[in-house]
Amino acid sequence: MSSIFNRLIYLFICTAITVGRSGKQVLWLPCQLVEEYVALSKDGHNETHFQYRDAGLQFGHVNDPPLNPQAITFSVTGSKVDLRVHVEGSSDQVQCELRRFIPEVPQVWAGPGARKNDLWFTCTLRHNDGLFTLISLLRHTPVTPPYSSTHRWPPIGDRDTLTTAAALMVLTRSPVVHVGLRAERRLHCQFSVDHRGAQLSATWILQRRGERSTLFSYASQSGLTQGSGVGMKDLVLGDASLSLPLTKVTSEGTYQCSVSVAPLHANLDITLTIREPPRVSLNLDSTISLVEGEDVKAVCEATGYYPLDVDMEWLRESQEQGLIPEKLQNVLYSSHRHHQDGTYSLSAFFLLKARLQDSGSKYFCRVSHSSLRMPVRKSFTLTVTEPSSWWPVLCLCFILLAVALLCVLLPHLHLSKEKHTKKPY
Repeated sequence: MSSIFNRLIYLFICTAITVGRSGKQVLWLPCQLVEEYVALSKDGHNETHFQYRDAGLQFGHVNDPPLNPQAITFSVTGSKVDLRVHVEGSSDQVQCELRRFIPEVPQVWAGPGARKNDLWFTCTLRHNDGLFTLISLLRHTPVTPPYSSTHRWPPIGDRDTLTTAAALMVLTRSPVVHVGLRAERRLHCQFSVDHRGAQLSATWILQRRGERSTLFSYASQSGLTQGSGVGMKDLVLGDASLSLPLTKVTSEGTYQCSVSVAPLHANLDITLTIREPPRVSLNLDSTISLVEGEDVKAVCEATGYYPLDVDMEWLRESQEQGLIPEKLQNVLYSSHRHHQDGTYSLSAFFLLKARLQDSGSKYFCRVSHSSLRMPVRKSFTLTVTEPSSWWPVLCLCFILLAVALLCVLLPHLHLSKEKHTKKPY
């Protein structure tokens, strides 16, 4: 009964609250609190276990009653870092995950209202359709000190309410990027801190095939800057977006935008994939004419595509079958050819032998690729004619030749006959 009741409350809240840029800001989001703990296994080794608990992210003021009293409530109160203005879509389109966060350096946060015994949580919001990813650090000041003699976190009850404030936020509106070759692209990454004069560090790292390379780094404390792609004027205003040069196949990978304000840090991953569409061509004109019995090689070629996976097939539409195409079975394929720019090419060909019943048929090559919304089609129409008969022509030529010979030879035969019949005197 309790689970059914919780679902009814969840549905009521989801239908009553609208998020995003529709005129109303988010008031509540369903979340999961991921608790991590270590226990000894049967063989004596430490094993990490995870517990997933129902929670909610509620925006408002201190001492506001929880909108869902059946779940753990993380009440996000007023702060210079306002998460609500960046959330888009409806509540069922946004995934929310909360985890405990322990700063590596035991240092008091410089933001307003921070205490030495503050508890920290990471809050990750992801839109299902990839509109945004947002990571924030939430600060909670407990009534009693959080750490006991065993250095364990205090337990959180299933219906507890934790008043928090957002101290640091990192946001991207391009968590997944698909781009073609030789294109310019800007990877969005912006951040916000709850106080001025923060000692900031910003870094961009590219991870590709197990290798990590630093593209840009900046530390406000030392003033050192390495790499390029991020405007310093923009960085001061909270915009750490990275401008990429003309994309190549080697531009593909996972880009990590890291923002650190001691003792907190947040990392955002942006996945960039190259999708270059194929250029499709045929070796034949749109209409070809053949005599019955003749044959021709039909070649379809797809060039310059990336990634490797491509689907090519030859089909035929005949007048007998109507609009239902028939896939040809006598098609041969070349091997994938790899070019210097990282793209690929492939050919599909077959030998077409002309038959009278195939006259008027339409042959087309269909190419599908991940970069294409719809397959590319290239086609030609076949016209077949009957072979010409040469026997009547040969007979006529023979008769004409015979008549011509007779016309030439008859006078000579007549003269020869007169010579033989003439008597001597």
